[in-house]
Amino acid sequence: MTVEQQVLEVAEARAAALAAGDAARLEDLLHVDFRWTSHTGEQFDRDSYIDSNTAGTTVWRSQTLDDPEVVVAGTAAVLHCVVADEIHTANGPQVFRMPMTQVWVLNDSGWTCLAGHAGPLQLPASDCVRGQRIRSCS
Repeated sequence: MTVEQQVLEVAEARAAALAAGDAARLEDLLHVDFRWTSHTGEQFDRDSYIDSNTAGTTVWRSQTLDDPEVVVAGTAAVLHCVVADEIHTANGPQVFRMPMTQVWVLNDSGWTCLAGHAGPLQLPASDCVRGQRIRSCS
């Protein structure tokens, strides 16, 4: 297995842990100094990220990583892809598509996610308004 495949494998394990609401698995996969910025600009450390994704009002159903590209530089790797997030909120089931970037680092316990960012949301062309600058249209 290549290093790129190893990174993609742990990124998919993180996505599966989100979908399962598995806080312990997320803790294993996220670096102790983990930071995340959501598509709304909200920022999280490891504890707040795990809490908001496993004990909050949002219930994850799945996250798929489309068109992944991994670039490795020594013991660091950057994953870029487009995610499809299937979640359930107080507003019912929703699916969001957006670009996502993650930084993974190799340490004694294996690859852990140090940081990530998702967004902006991608809307279907039928939802785009000409000249609209607030949302991203695919």
